[in-house]
Amino acid sequence: MSARIYLDHAATTPLLPAAREAMAEGFARWANPSSPHAEGRAAKAALEAARGQVAAAYGWAGEVLFTSGASESLSIALTRSTVERRLAGAVEHDAVLRAAYDIALIKVGADGLVDGDALDAAMAGEGRAVVAIQWANSETGVRQPIAALAERVHAAGHLLLVDAAQMPAGADRDVARHADFVALSAHKRGGPIGVGALLVRDLATLDPTGGQERGYRPGTENMPAILGYAAALAEPEDVARYAELRRYLDDAMTSLGAEPVLSGALRHPAIGSYRLPGVAATTQLIRLDMAGIAVSAGSACASGSMKPSHVLTAMGWDQQAAQEVVRVSFGRSTTQGDLDTFIAVWRDIVAGRSRAA
Repeated sequence: MSARIYLDHAATTPLLPAAREAMAEGFARWANPSSPHAEGRAAKAALEAARGQVAAAYGWAGEVLFTSGASESLSIALTRSTVERRLAGAVEHDAVLRAAYDIALIKVGADGLVDGDALDAAMAGEGRAVVAIQWANSETGVRQPIAALAERVHAAGHLLLVDAAQMPAGADRDVARHADFVALSAHKRGGPIGVGALLVRDLATLDPTGGQERGYRPGTENMPAILGYAAALAEPEDVARYAELRRYLDDAMTSLGAEPVLSGALRHPAIGSYRLPGVAATTQLIRLDMAGIAVSAGSACASGSMKPSHVLTAMGWDQQAAQEVVRVSFGRSTTQGDLDTFIAVWRDIVAGRSRAA
């Protein structure tokens, strides 16, 4: 990684040294946390300490269930919550859209925000529902007003699931105050891949299955990864610095003729998407990658593929415009110098477009 500039932290973040060390400690413990002997009890104690650390990092007073990642957390909440219906914003992550065949989508406006009237109409049907809403869209960075949406959802007698995989721990206390379920991912926050958590306000709202995690998940806990996750959360993220870097990048990209996506919206401080009219995102991505810079394009932000963005389509963008957008996202290790290098390469891409024209 030292020879390259990594600007795709919304997809995954490099493993923090503290997380790596905690995982090594977990591997040294080796015992099954469910075993009754001294070794098992020691492993169980470490796991429960990590559970408390995750809860504290997010200000969560309910239960913490460890999972394999945010996708599994979303699936558990959507398919095993004690409801009859599932609703989701039209710009949700593909993991939400794939979780259940009967999810009804709620339209969003051109600003990327869930349409309140459409939400009310969807919730007016028969049967209790769980409503899935992203804290911040992984592609555009647009943040949803969690407190206001929770008020609508709860007033109608439904449950709110917040996909907070992109949220730095403690960045928005409204999530802990108002959500019934919260889906989290370790590898978005400097922890290891293959672990996450589902925060649950009331276990009675979930149907249990399996033998681990309070009876709500089968198999054996990935104790080393869980310890790594807790250790990563103990390393604070400077959200204010993220916001300064994003503003710096927004200004530079605008000066070069790019169109920052929804620059006037409340956005994730570390995610910026930019459209360069006339240049396909795939072309931009390849040029940047060849220059040693990693970014994302199109719906790679949401699904790992280069297919057209369902997020921008739901916001009313035409297909050509949507395919000219790249996403830049940064984390603890990102510097202004990294962004300056990105801007310089991108300036060359703009110059190439002008020569082609």
